[in-house]
Amino acid sequence: MHRPPSEPDIETMLLGPVLPERDCGDCTACCTHLTVNSPDFAKPAGIACSHLTPGGCGIHAVRPHICRTWFCVWRRRADLPDAARPDRSGLLVSLNFVDQAQNCLEAVSINIRMLPGSDAIRNGLAAATLDRLCRDLVPVWFSDGEEKMLMHPAADVARHVLSDTPPPAALAPEVAAWRERYALFGADRTDAD
Repeated sequence: MHRPPSEPDIETMLLGPVLPERDCGDCTACCTHLTVNSPDFAKPAGIACSHLTPGGCGIHAVRPHICRTWFCVWRRRADLPDAARPDRSGLLVSLNFVDQAQNCLEAVSINIRMLPGSDAIRNGLAAATLDRLCRDLVPVWFSDGEEKMLMHPAADVARHVLSDTPPPAALAPEVAAWRERYALFGADRTDAD
């Protein structure tokens, strides 16, 4: 299904448009660290793309559709500093779509992946990135390579959203906002991109 040109895609709705002043430069983190499973191209996470050369993409002019249209969050969020570019920060931030999500906060979410050898926790860039991304009504997960942790919404809010239990009055508006926005995503959701 194609959406009308005037209707933004979900990445643009949640993260904003691709910033024209930001480009990938020498960064090829997505070419190695992400799983790609699209109709015209597939590769596992942690394995460099077969088209990746020391100079970048060897087929850039004719690269697959997914490679032409996918952008990390750093390319879309002006509030992330230049130091947050994945090859500089050791953090690859993306919007994830999980076909068989375990819960509504996993179906469409921001995932911050700490790349091997990253100093982002020690130098504070991971905390600064989380602070910027945990302001909106979009779930944020952090993965250090061994464990995936929900960072936003807060644990007490997430517990009430996921259990559908009545929250205390102080949390009621926030829980209601999360429930309203993510009610359409459930564990049996099968229409993800």
